[in-house]
Amino acid sequence: MSNNRLAYLYVLLGAALWGIIGLFIDALAQAGFTVFQIVTLRVASAAVMLTVFLAIKDVELLKIELKDSFSFIGTGIFSIVFFNWCYFTAIEEVSLSVAVILLYTGPAFVTILSWLLFKEPMTRRKIWALLLTLIGCALVIKVIPFADKQISLIGFLIGLGSGFGYALYSIFGKHALKKYSSLTVITYTFVFASAVLLPLSGITIEVSQLSSTKVWFHILGLGFFPTALAYMLYTVGLSMIESSRASITATIEPVVATLLGIYFFDEVLTYFQLSGMVLVLAAVVLIQLKKTKRHAIGR
Repeated sequence: MSNNRLAYLYVLLGAALWGIIGLFIDALAQAGFTVFQIVTLRVASAAVMLTVFLAIKDVELLKIELKDSFSFIGTGIFSIVFFNWCYFTAIEEVSLSVAVILLYTGPAFVTILSWLLFKEPMTRRKIWALLLTLIGCALVIKVIPFADKQISLIGFLIGLGSGFGYALYSIFGKHALKKYSSLTVITYTFVFASAVLLPLSGITIEVSQLSSTKVWFHILGLGFFPTALAYMLYTVGLSMIESSRASITATIEPVVATLLGIYFFDEVLTYFQLSGMVLVLAAVVLIQLKKTKRHAIGR
């Protein structure tokens, strides 16, 4: 398998793991944890696991230069913390489905920022893939044809903020990967995010909430599978292909989440959702196809 195909496989696997996060969130919510507690536990547990792993595997990977902290402030605070705050605030201001689709404007932001910052070509293929992704995600999460008639302006802007913050991981991560390994990048991403989330959340957990082995299984599972491992796979893929292509490919996440919802929570798949899944998959395939002739905007 070529490195290019392997990169897309890493991104797809990482995004698929992001898609299973609902299983852990649902279990922890039923155990009495608030949404913000769950986010904080997710980030902090991933930070601890990754730091311990690197300390055992190769302590040299934990060494970074102070001047490079900005990259990890970008991935950890500007991205992880900011997009989570925007996302959950948007859910309160608008519906969950609208908040999700606004979050998935991320690939569009990545494509534009990568064009401006990294000189990645803005091809027609990318634009078509973005359109297919946006429409497909909207169908999968039922924004269309069942969208709310009225959406508050503040909710819309904050929702766009979540998409922008989501995109910043690919931008700052791409920059950090020029100097550091993917393991170092994701470790310090969650270390920096934890440093902000822990005091901001004012997290207080009842001892009784942590007395169950099952709860610990879900906390550690949340920190490892859809967080540490997912981000590691995505970041490895990101190091091998353009940021815009990686972010568009990662939109397979809501498809996986919807399929799991059908299997585990007896949700019913509509024809609109099925059509949306096909569009998202088509976008993922489209962005990977090799071109015999490049057509770039302005060229």
